[in-house]
Amino acid sequence: MDPVTTAPQPVRVLLVDDDALVRAGLTMMLAAFDGIEVAGAVADGTEVAAAVGTHRPDVVLMDIRMPGMDGLTATESLRTRREPPEVIVLTTFDTDAHVLRAMRAGASGFLLKHTPPEEIARAVRRVAAGEPMLSPEVLRRMMNHVAAAAPDPGRDRARAALQRLSPGERDVALLVAQGRTNQEIGTALRMSTATVKAYVSRILTKLDLTNRVQVALLVHDARQGQS
Repeated sequence: MDPVTTAPQPVRVLLVDDDALVRAGLTMMLAAFDGIEVAGAVADGTEVAAAVGTHRPDVVLMDIRMPGMDGLTATESLRTRREPPEVIVLTTFDTDAHVLRAMRAGASGFLLKHTPPEEIARAVRRVAAGEPMLSPEVLRRMMNHVAAAAPDPGRDRARAALQRLSPGERDVALLVAQGRTNQEIGTALRMSTATVKAYVSRILTKLDLTNRVQVALLVHDARQGQS
């Protein structure tokens, strides 16, 4: 008999947005892509915890501005759970404060609502696979904000943290901060993708971080005041 092949499980997505039309539009849009399933949708951050428990999503697409609990607070709460889903903040608001708070809360991506559907679908797949997704304009804003900020004790803490890494781990962390994928990092450093994944895992453990975006923020913090 031929071996039975099992189709990969679709990425389960929870939508969080107070606009019913946006929820309906995102549901129809994501349904057009193979390998993605909208598991549920809620209208406020106060409903996220229960919805995650019920639907067990892999990724949450999170709006920021909602009438009860805002998306940033909901993200902070969600990321304290054991084995939480990944979060992509999807919003029309792209201020530096929103971006940085979402990233520090543990969000794996930050996309603007005018992002093309193909890019949103790619972001969902990418963060489900453990890699962050930031739109290029958001990444530039974040880097510029950190570069322009006045030096503070956070810079020294970040630099001390990076010193705990081995030279190879620091090389990987620097490329993570550039938004490179595991494959791109492997090509740049002449490593296999599996080796890169192992390095990233060690970096997260050593620095007590939850995802690659927080590694990127740490690197950018450490570079404050540098030309």
